[in-house]
Formats: sequence, structure tokens, C-alpha cells
Amino acid sequence: MSSSLSRSLAAEAVGTALLVATVVGSGVMAERLAGGNFAIALLGNTLATGAILVVLILMLGPISGAHFNPVVSAVFAVRRELQLRRLAPYVAVQIAGAVAGAFLAHAMFELPIIQLSTNVRTGAAQWLSELVATFGLLGAILCTRQARPAAVPYAVGLYISAAYWFTASTSFANPAVTIARSLTDTFSGIQPANVVVFVVAQALGAATAAAFFGWLLGSNEQTR
Repeated sequence: MSSSLSRSLAAEAVGTALLVATVVGSGVMAERLAGGNFAIALLGNTLATGAILVVLILMLGPISGAHFNPVVSAVFAVRRELQLRRLAPYVAVQIAGAVAGAFLAHAMFELPIIQLSTNVRTGAAQWLSELVATFGLLGAILCTRQARPAAVPYAVGLYISAAYWFTASTSFANPAVTIARSLTDTFSGIQPANVVVFVVAQALGAATAAAFFGWLLGSNEQTR
């Protein structure tokens, strides 16, 4: 493995782990402090998630591209902005990092490390929400990269913060994060039986975004 690839994979693993640790950990903290008020708990979860996305992309973007998301990596591979041989390793470390992040959050809050979520998230509205959330996330990344590359971290953090509230699913928009959230029976969890359809909806949203925004922006950017 080249040193460049190993650094990229380390950045993707650590970044995804810290992202999920923030999603799960802030959910636990918010729920404990909110006293049963779901809106307040969701607000706390939202602010932490949006903030950490900005920080992580600023930190690790120059090393790996700061994808932290298999469908983002897949779209970049389709656009030939990520070498195809890197796609499978990226996805593998993103999933592994996401699971490690959930376990880390459990450890920090003295919860059982191994859990399965009982939080049911299913139905057509939730699936449509995941498609829309993922479509919009890819749009925010692709359009902002072309117009103002330095603004991508802020665009992503703000978009996910907004999508927590305008989607019925609270905007997972990430297969690795979805898998990891099935392993936490806390505020941010999703029942394992609901994961597959969420991931399918996310993949459809990413594919639709790749086609639409590829057409909208043109496909003549230089390959990296």
C-alpha cells in the first residue's frame, strides 16, 4: 500500500469515526439534558453534527478529500475524481470507522459497547427523505466545489444541519453512518431491519444527484 493511500485511508477511518462519535455522543448528551423534550434534543444533536462536519472537512479534506461517506466516494469515482482502485478501500474504512465511532461514543458515556437499536425508522416518507437528503448533500458538495471550493466544509455542515429538520428521517444520507447507527440503542439509532432500505434510498439519491448535477455543471473538469 502506498504511503499516500495509507494516509488517505487513515484520514477516512478517523474522520468517519469522529463523525459518528459526535452523532451518537451528542444524541446521548442531548437526550439526557433535554428532559424528554425531543425538539431540544434534536437541536443539540443537529448543532454538534453540523459543527463537526465543518471541522473534519477542514482538517482532513487535503489528505483524503474528507468523504466519510460511501456514496460520496462512489460519485467521485464515477466522475473520475477518485481512482477506482481506491473506492473499495475507502468504503471499507468508512464503515469500519463509523462502527468504531459508535463504540467510542458508548465508551465515553459508560454505555454497553455492543448494542442493537430498537428505534424504528421505516415507511415511504422516511425512504423518500433519505433519497432527498442524499441528493441535496451531493448537490451541495458538487456545486460548491465548482463555485467556491473553500466553502465546501461550511456548505456541507449547514446543509446537514438544515436537513436534520426538513426531512422526516433526520437526514442520515450516509450508508456507513446508517450501519453504525444500527449498533446504538440511543437517540440517534435505527433498527437494523430498517437499514437496507435506507441504504438503497441513499444510493438512489446519490445516483440521481450524480446524473443531474453532472449535467447541470458539465462534465469537463480535469481529472485529478
